[in-house]
Amino acid sequence: MDQYRNLSPTKWDCKYHIVFIPKCRRKVLYGTLRLDLGSVFRSLAEHKESRVEEGHLMPGHVHMLLSIPPKYAVSQMVGYIKGKSAIHVARTFMERKRNFVGQHFWARGYFVSTVGRDETVIREYIRYQEAEDKRADQLQLLP
Repeated sequence: MDQYRNLSPTKWDCKYHIVFIPKCRRKVLYGTLRLDLGSVFRSLAEHKESRVEEGHLMPGHVHMLLSIPPKYAVSQMVGYIKGKSAIHVARTFMERKRNFVGQHFWARGYFVSTVGRDETVIREYIRYQEAEDKRADQLQLLP
């Protein structure tokens, strides 16, 4: 029973595999931006009583295993995380202090899948996604 979290008077274990991309699939998630976004995602999730269980920032997309309480919709959480992190990126890296109208960092859509009994498979997939992508790229270079 200790795998379940409490939300008075509810016990819950709702985990989702979420993937989203930067606008126009720009490969901008490297360097200081990549290092900075991990802590931003974690703190934003904690604001809504959620938790990033696993996460990996690829050059062109973000993978997260997100634990979300049942009182929040998945779309609400993803919208919150994408919106607030885009504001953080604009303030920190684009040196914008206000007027974020028209500033879009993330693309509109996202992928979501519920995680049930195959949580360990999803965790490993997220952890080793970058190595797998590099291996696939190397195979394409062979004649």
